[in-house]
Amino acid sequence: MFEFSEEHRMVQKMVRQWAEKELGPKVRAMEKGEVLPYELMRKLGRDFGIIEMARGQFSKPRTEGDGERKGGNPDQAALSSILAMELARVCPGFTLAFGASLGLCGKAIAAKGTPEQVQRFALPVLTMEKIGAWGMTEPGAGSDAFGSMKTTARPEGDGYLLNGSKTFITNAPFADTLLVYARLVRPDTDSRPVHAFILDRGMPGLETSKPMDKMGMHASPTGEIFLADVRVGRDRLLGGIEDKPSRDGAKDVFHGERTSMIPMCLGIVERCLDDCIAYAKTREQWGKTIGEFQLIQEKLARMFVARENIKNLLFKTIEVEAAGRRLSMAEASACKLYCARATTEVTLEAVQLMGGNGYMREYHVEMLMRDAKLLQIGGGTDEVQIVTIARALLGS
Repeated sequence: MFEFSEEHRMVQKMVRQWAEKELGPKVRAMEKGEVLPYELMRKLGRDFGIIEMARGQFSKPRTEGDGERKGGNPDQAALSSILAMELARVCPGFTLAFGASLGLCGKAIAAKGTPEQVQRFALPVLTMEKIGAWGMTEPGAGSDAFGSMKTTARPEGDGYLLNGSKTFITNAPFADTLLVYARLVRPDTDSRPVHAFILDRGMPGLETSKPMDKMGMHASPTGEIFLADVRVGRDRLLGGIEDKPSRDGAKDVFHGERTSMIPMCLGIVERCLDDCIAYAKTREQWGKTIGEFQLIQEKLARMFVARENIKNLLFKTIEVEAAGRRLSMAEASACKLYCARATTEVTLEAVQLMGGNGYMREYHVEMLMRDAKLLQIGGGTDEVQIVTIARALLGS
């Protein structure tokens, strides 16, 4: 079974130190909207060589025959997971903004874009010169992202005319590059394939909302995208081929989004467990530390079980990727379903264990509890994961 190596643990220690020193002091300001996460994201990229690695990987022009750049390196997968884990311990919202820009937007363009699109659009996002957003969800669509999609792209001249709106989009209020999905509408056919288009902030007809006022993930700006006769050339069609819809590519992003939440969950659960153990050893009631009471011990034990289960699921995903395979959609959904639910339960128990103190913002678990709830909603709700799993089991 896969385990973190000594080198991995050294990197983990370095990332934890960085997160506590650089990220921790800015969390309160980001939670209040006084500071945006993007300059700190760039500092993270510089300090750990992420920018240079992206530049080295994608700066050389890719030919059409190269295909997608795929993983298969367990060290790379482990290091990416460690980064997400340690950042999420300190601020899940920051981790979400970082992942949405590089992972959902930048890597989606790098995976499915033409060689020119990779150089022109993906590389600036992956090197954090620009901030990216991935626009799929629409008002009223909810979990039926494809079936209820109303955003359209109509051919006009040598390009397209886009109309519609997107909502709950991470980084939308400030993103420079927006990957937006729309139905291609042609007068000569009833087919309405879904395609992705690469847009830039400032395009005529493209507007974004101010940041939404949310329950949690306050460090991650979320907003809406509005498209009113936005004209784009064919060079903005992801992949450049109309006969190759982007639906499968979008499903790949959904798959990646679901599995990428596992290390975030692990980081949150580990932080709750660490904080609760420390609290149980020092907080006294009736002349005893509360850790001596069986009810508290039971809470800690359940947190530990959740941590071990999530860690094992993470290691499984790394092993599968290292073998050149990937989890089925049902397996990815099962991972997300379990990890998101377990994480939310752990954060609630952490607040309960600390009582009044846990409810105060001075204690970190209060923020983790608010942030954790999104994990059961974003990337497909718990209910969607259940349906996906059941359909796979029943062969429907």
